[in-house]
Amino acid sequence: MQLAELLNDWPCTVKGSVRCEVMRIEDHASEVTAGSIFVARKGKESNGITFIPQAILNGAVAIVVDDEHYYNSAKLTVPLIWVPNTLSFLAYSSAKIHHFPAEALTIIAVTGTNGKTTVTHLIGQLLQRMKQNVMVIGTNGVYVNGKRSFEHYQSLTTLQPKQLHALFHEAVKTGIRYVVLEASSIGLHKHRLDFCDIDIGVFLNVTEDHIEDHGSLENYKLAKQILATMAKQIIVNSDDVICRSIGFSKKGKRSFFGKGQHVDYFYQVLFEGTSYTTCLVQYKDEKHVVHIPFVGDYQCANVLAAMSVLTQLEYPLEQLCHFSEELTLPEGRFERIKNDYGLDIIIDYAHTPDAMKQLLLAVKRQAKQRVIVVFSCGGNRDQAKRPKMGMIASIYADVIMLTTDNARDEDPTTINEQIQQGFSSTQVFHEILDRKQAIFAALNEAKVGDTVVILGKGHEKTQQIGKIQSEFSDHLCVSQFLKDAQQARNDN
Repeated sequence: MQLAELLNDWPCTVKGSVRCEVMRIEDHASEVTAGSIFVARKGKESNGITFIPQAILNGAVAIVVDDEHYYNSAKLTVPLIWVPNTLSFLAYSSAKIHHFPAEALTIIAVTGTNGKTTVTHLIGQLLQRMKQNVMVIGTNGVYVNGKRSFEHYQSLTTLQPKQLHALFHEAVKTGIRYVVLEASSIGLHKHRLDFCDIDIGVFLNVTEDHIEDHGSLENYKLAKQILATMAKQIIVNSDDVICRSIGFSKKGKRSFFGKGQHVDYFYQVLFEGTSYTTCLVQYKDEKHVVHIPFVGDYQCANVLAAMSVLTQLEYPLEQLCHFSEELTLPEGRFERIKNDYGLDIIIDYAHTPDAMKQLLLAVKRQAKQRVIVVFSCGGNRDQAKRPKMGMIASIYADVIMLTTDNARDEDPTTINEQIQQGFSSTQVFHEILDRKQAIFAALNEAKVGDTVVILGKGHEKTQQIGKIQSEFSDHLCVSQFLKDAQQARNDN
């Protein structure tokens, strides 16, 4: 595609020729190759303008900026383009160079402080059961018909536009009809989902998290609300006050789900077992009893959200209820680890107060003996939630192992001191900063019938301490402990 064609219909000012051929759009200078346009966007810690010389050296055929001073003063060997907003242009140009593939797809975007990964994967599973090809994009990676694909893409809840539209193009090329993706507040605010032609937007919940990224809860809500303006129709959790207000403000088609009155999709928990929940589900004149293979009221809401999406896509509710009994949770979400020691070992990604409360409430209701919780909080993130999470853990846990999460640039001890502010005066806890040793200590502490809950990292395979990111997996830690314990048992 020629640069002139790419820039057509987009507000810009250009220095240099627009007759060069453009092969790809890049926003990282190190990834620029011959034929690339380099979009010098501002990052959290650096400005893309400083990497322009590297981009040109690597073969960039044009540079895009939104800094007027730089545009007016710079003299480059390649065309220089000024646009009002590099983030919005990045989305537009990524879509256009791939010939706007989203228009040929049915795209479902799910937002919420908690539950995005679970609900996107549940929607994907139900679509597969309806014999549809589906791509799921989000925190756990990219999945095509339930299988992990495109593992070279960076790990982001909402991918950058250059990656999203490349995936959409691949989906169209390979006959995929549906794409289900996670829409983070940051992704929405930073224009990553612009030109994605979203058919259905799903709102799960909005609780206090990522406030430091937006400046206030109101700004966080406004970022989430962007999805309501982008999507052709929305499906809203009526039990969440903020989501409900977003739903009422939507002009156009909207549906509500929840346990309360005046909802389109209603559910009621009838019975909760140790590994399943029986619910009543009602939509219009239809009523069905469903045995959902998960525990926790919030999981029932997640399943109902997924079923709501498919009924809006005109799939029959009765079939959806039947298929819902065979759903599975994605990796690192209420993931039970089988063992021969009479322990209930659960790994979960919960790293917000609301997610922790919902999970521990479900765990406590079915726990046979003690609940032992291993957790900490991430560094360089909302500090206000730390004592809240400490209080929640203290309410539901008999023993707490405070450890290290992705501490980043903060001192793990300081993070844990803030968490301890929420503990009751009688709370039994131990601080073991080495996360592997903390997990081992929790499992050694556990007796037959106890539940060990390891929170915060879920599916993650790395841990960041300072500037160093090293390989780390809660799942592998538990597996190693069980393997060592079995070896010790055999030796005896």
